[in-house]
Parts: sequence; C-alpha cells; structure tokens
Amino acid sequence: MDFTIHHQSSNSLSSSSTSSSTPHPNPITAAAADQDPVHSWWESVSKARSRILTLSSIITSSSPSPSTSFSLSSLADSDRPALSLLSSPDAYSLLSSLLSCPSSGSGSDPLCQWLYDTYISSDSNLRLIVLSFLPLLSAIYLSRVHSNETSSIPSLSGFEAVILAIYSSEAKSRAGKPLLVQIPDLSQPSLYHCPRIPIMEHKSRPSVGVLSAPLEPHIAVKSTKRASILGTAFDAYHKHISQLPSWSKLEFCKFATAWAGQDCHCQNKLDFDGENDLDEFLDKLSIEQNGEVFKGVRTPLPWEFLQSVLRILGHCLLGPLNSQEVKDGAAVAVRRLYARASHDLVPQAILGTRSLIHLDKRERATAKANANSASLANASSNSNTPTKAKKPEILLVSK
Repeated sequence: MDFTIHHQSSNSLSSSSTSSSTPHPNPITAAAADQDPVHSWWESVSKARSRILTLSSIITSSSPSPSTSFSLSSLADSDRPALSLLSSPDAYSLLSSLLSCPSSGSGSDPLCQWLYDTYISSDSNLRLIVLSFLPLLSAIYLSRVHSNETSSIPSLSGFEAVILAIYSSEAKSRAGKPLLVQIPDLSQPSLYHCPRIPIMEHKSRPSVGVLSAPLEPHIAVKSTKRASILGTAFDAYHKHISQLPSWSKLEFCKFATAWAGQDCHCQNKLDFDGENDLDEFLDKLSIEQNGEVFKGVRTPLPWEFLQSVLRILGHCLLGPLNSQEVKDGAAVAVRRLYARASHDLVPQAILGTRSLIHLDKRERATAKANANSASLANASSNSNTPTKAKKPEILLVSK
C-alpha cells in the first residue's frame, strides 16, 4: 500500500553538534501560545484551509472539466472552513461521485490518501468530514468485496486504510478495555415501591454485560475480522452522530436497507393490520449515485457489525432533532433488517429490530394523536370565538 505514516525522529549526533548554534524555544512562551485560544483557533483554521486547498487540487486533477460551477476553494475563505465543508451538500455530492467511480479505493487513490491524512490529524472538525463519508465508503467497499465479479475488482487498500485509521483511533480511545453495561438485579426490590413480602437481605453480585470485547490492533482488514473492524468504525460514527449532517444519516439508512437484501412482505408483520404509512417513502428509497441506481448486495450481517448498525438506526429513528425524512429512512431500514433477521433466525437481531419497530410505532401514534388534538383544538377555538355584533343601521330621513 502506498500510504506512509511519517514519524518524527532526530539524530543524536547532529543534534549535539548544532545545540550550541540553535536557540532553544522558551518553554513558558510555547506553553502560553498553546493556551492562547486565538492562537489555537487560527492554527485550526490554517490547517483546515490547507486541507481544503489540497482536496481542491485533487478534484481538479481528477476531473479537469467539472460538470458543476461549484469550487471547493471557496469554502477555504470562511471563518470555519472545516464546518463549511462538512455542511456543504455540493461538496458532499462532488466527493461522493469521485468515491463511487469504478477505479476508486485503490492504494494510489489520492482521495483515499486525503481522507486518511485528514483523519489522523488532531483537528476534530476535520475528522467529522471523514466520518460523514463512512457510510458511503463502507457501502461501496462491502458491495465490491461481496460482488460476484471478483476478477474485475481493483485493489481496495485505499478504502481499507481509511477504515483502519478510524478503527485504530477508536481502539486507542478505549485503551484496551471492553465496553461493559451494568444489568440490574431483578431479585432486588425496586426503588419506587415497597414489596409486600419482606425480602431477605443478601449481597447480590451485579450482573455485567459485555457490549464489546477489548480491541486488538490490526494492520490489515482480514476477512475474518472485517465485521468487527467495520462495527468498531461505526461505533466511532455513532459517537459523533449528533454533529454529522442529515444527508450522511440518510445515506446510512439507505445503505442499511440495501444491506438487508431484497424486499419481503414480512417486514410489515409488526404493523397494525399489515398497514404501513411508509409506502410512499419506499418509492423514494432508490439509492442513486450519478444518475445510476446503487445496487446493494445482500451483505453478511454478523452481530459484531449489526449491533453498531442498530445503534445508529436507533438514533436516526428516535432523535428529536432529526428530520422526518431521516426518521422515515430509519423506519424502513429497521423493518427490512427485521425481515432479514427473521429469515436468518438471529435472536439478538430479532429482539433489537422488534424493539425499534415498537418504539417507532409508539412515536408515530403519539405524533398522530397530538396532531389530531391540535386540529380539534383549533376547530373548537374557531367555533367558540365570539363574533362582533353588527351595529344597527340608522336611516336618516330628511324632512
């Protein structure tokens, strides 16, 4: 792979020979500069502008005659260039078209090199840009990995390098510890009621569930570890999902629907009387890239990968600040995954998707009831509003 990580090193011989002539920086001045918010802000802006200009040159060299008049270099002039790039739908569309090219994803792909270098930087806003493209990058990667035409598939080391960079960052943040959850002991009385029959006091050991085992370092994406690596990368996506743009979440919901496979009538099994108010949204769910429909492949969904997908879908489904389009997309994806889990007989996936479907139905029923009550209240207020009595007409008759 062509990606290289530059390590800082120094020659002790040369450093000793030049120590007398090279002035040493004042540690107090350096510490003050690091603590100065204006200095740190300007350093972040300068780094973001440099990355955007580099990306603009990559796009110019990749497509000398762009189809649109949009220019990425214009985003570098804003006060917050990284957030401007993150929130620009034109930039997302432009980069998505380059990532969807048949020749993308190789080790020599300059766009994958840019994503890799951008994510390993220390700027959090620049990292959000890379995370926003993770659903699209993962969808293209999985579709090519599980494609039947394996002979014509180019190298995917560029995609794998970006995924491994996100995985390594998440593994470093966990510091080799597993993700645990405390499960309440149901044998103990609740804090909100007094049991009728006194319970003998005994010390019960708290039950602990393991959400994720300690992460191992990986330098390559092996087929046996692909699901866990992608699942961990989507855990990092879920950590910052509230800061990501809505179209990235909508893309994730569309790709999750494609990963579930073909449509099945049992996806509406849990809806009332088989009715589903998402039929209109299903027609809009065709995943288009550059005018062509993205053909999703029925991807293997191990639990290491699926549980991270369900966490993200849960946020898209129940997040109060999400748009209705994102919620509808998550609702369709959850129902498709429920049908897939029912066919594959995966107990954890069936339980998780069923819970999300019930929560979605409850939220939609509550929203519908609130809308009906509001309309009735408006109608009653209009009918009870007193009208101003008309003054009697006075006719003046001249004698």
